[in-house]
Amino acid sequence: MKYEANNPEEYISQLPQERKEVMERLRQTIKHNLPDGFEETIDYGMIGYVVPHRIYPSGYHVNPTTPLPFMSLASQKNFVALYHMGIYASPEMQTWFQEEYPKHMPTKLDMGKGCIRFKNMKNIPYELIAELCRKMSLEDYVQNYELEVKKIQSKR
Repeated sequence: MKYEANNPEEYISQLPQERKEVMERLRQTIKHNLPDGFEETIDYGMIGYVVPHRIYPSGYHVNPTTPLPFMSLASQKNFVALYHMGIYASPEMQTWFQEEYPKHMPTKLDMGKGCIRFKNMKNIPYELIAELCRKMSLEDYVQNYELEVKKIQSKR
């Protein structure tokens, strides 16, 4: 589902009641645990956490006018999604998350390359998400991102 919103509060206000509480708790978990420098915004129709242009003027290589995305939070039709570009770009971080998840949750992990899907609103590992948020600094993310972009460009 796509919500039209100018800020995270407006995004959350449009959600069904059972999603509002979950999304707000996820939002607060992310905000309280992300390293310094990331900025909260509405990006790609979701709540986004980005590296702002004032820190990384090059922006996102796909569209340099937008800030470099790091994490996003969205209420989809059948689930809440947490998108994490660090997991997407770092096999080590992805492995860490996949190994940690069963230690926190009785349910099977529903995950794509960088997308974690939560279908049951009562089974969300907030503490694990907090740890995930702290796992990669803004500087490490930008450095990793630049290495990945160079790999992509060298293949062209």
